[in-house]
Formats: sequence, C-alpha cells, structure tokens
Amino acid sequence: MRNIGIDRFSRRGFLSGSLAVAAVAGVPVGSVFAQLDGPVGEVRALTFDVFGTVVDWRSSIAREGQLLAAGRDFDVDWYEFADRWRGGYSPSMRRVRSGELPWTRIDDLHRMILDELIEDFGLQELTEEERVHFNLAWHRLSPWPDSVAGLNRLKTRYVITTLSNGNVALLTNMAKNAGLPWDAILSAELAERYKPDPAVYLKAADLLGLAPEQVMMVAAHPGDLRAAAAQGMRTGYVPRPLERGPDRPFTPDTSGDFDVTATDFLDLARQLGA
Repeated sequence: MRNIGIDRFSRRGFLSGSLAVAAVAGVPVGSVFAQLDGPVGEVRALTFDVFGTVVDWRSSIAREGQLLAAGRDFDVDWYEFADRWRGGYSPSMRRVRSGELPWTRIDDLHRMILDELIEDFGLQELTEEERVHFNLAWHRLSPWPDSVAGLNRLKTRYVITTLSNGNVALLTNMAKNAGLPWDAILSAELAERYKPDPAVYLKAADLLGLAPEQVMMVAAHPGDLRAAAAQGMRTGYVPRPLERGPDRPFTPDTSGDFDVTATDFLDLARQLGA
C-alpha cells in the first residue's frame, strides 16, 4: 500500500517533502510554507468534520451503554448497539433531505433512532430520564488521542471550526466536555441542510468571511471532502482506521484527490506549517 500522505510526483508530495527538507535544514517550517505556491497557501481557516474525524464515537457510545447497564441484567453488545445507532444516522438524514421529515436537528434524529433500538435490544425498562441522558451521550464523545494537541497547534496559524451535521448545542457541549479548542462552532444546522448539501459548505465559508478556496475541509470521510471540493474548498484527508473498530478491515483512500493527506492532526499541523 502506498505510504499515506507521500507522493513525490504530486503537489501534495512537494508540500510534504519541502517541509521535511526545511526541518532538517533548520529553517522554520512556517516560513517555508508561506513561500510555497499553490492552493494550500491560500488557506486561512480549517473546518472539521467531527464524528469519527475528531472524536471516537464508537468507543464513547459503547462506554456510555456499559455505564447505563451497570448493575442491571442487560444482555447487550454495546459496540453493536453503537454501530446500529450510528447506522441509523444517514437514513434519518435522507428522510429530512427528501422532505419526508421537516428540518430536524441531529439530537432529535438520534432520539428517534434510540427509541427504535430500545425496542430491538429489550431495554424498555429505561426511564424517560435515562433515555434523555443516554441520547445526550453524543454530547460527551471522547476525542482521538491526537485531536486536542493537533487542534491547538493548528489554531496557532489558522482559524479552526467545526463543520458537522451535529447541531450547535451538541457540538458546543462536546467541545466543553472534551477540551476541543475551536475558534467557532459551525454546523449544518445553520444552513438547515445536511452535508453533503452544497449549502452547508458555502454557508460556512460565508460565515467565516472567506472565499471557499480559503477554507480547507478536514475529514476522515472522502465523500465529505469531495463534496466540499466541488464547492471550491481545499481538502485535508485524515483517515481514522479505528473509527469502525479494530476488527473491521480499513482501506484508506489513495486516489490522490485531496490537497493534503495526513496520518493524524499532528501530522496535518506539520504539513500545514503550524
């Protein structure tokens, strides 16, 4: 498999290689980055997908389920439960996009999916208070080990914001809980559309007061990045091989479609001169 983030014959490879040479030569990486030509040099802000890219939703939801079940006779594989809960995410958003449902926030879509899973997994004894608390587990997701340190580095050079289908309250509470150092919270909720609708990406650039090409979308999901690129945004691909669990095969996208490919947020910061 091709080494992620290295392609000596591409502009992406030139960026990575130039920064590596600069580091060996003792030249400040930021000054070399500023001298580089090309689209990446125009970037002023980074917008981040959150679920799976910044936070580990699967392990976090499984942990919340285990805490909920402590001392009770629930026979539940909480990782399967997490997968099923997340699995209902895209179909529920499609119902909103199609007009079957009016605009509905992710918190409310999560609750609709949870109510179905409670029936499927035999958890009917959960009280309403417990159901509300469990639904808010999505506000308490834990970051990947590199997320906070990498974001703090990137923040020294760029404006950094969320650009997630999660609603503003969810993303704000998550940031508070996990110590995520965002400069702003941007959400699909602000456009009342869900990614990959073009309006979400264009709304983010407009709210930041920037042209789309001055904004880099960062995500672990190639489809999100291609949708952003179609609106003129730059793209940073950070694959998360463990998003779906350690036992599920993972193959990173090696198409070369993205402006930067990084192994994690610290590597992304290095490549972007932060």
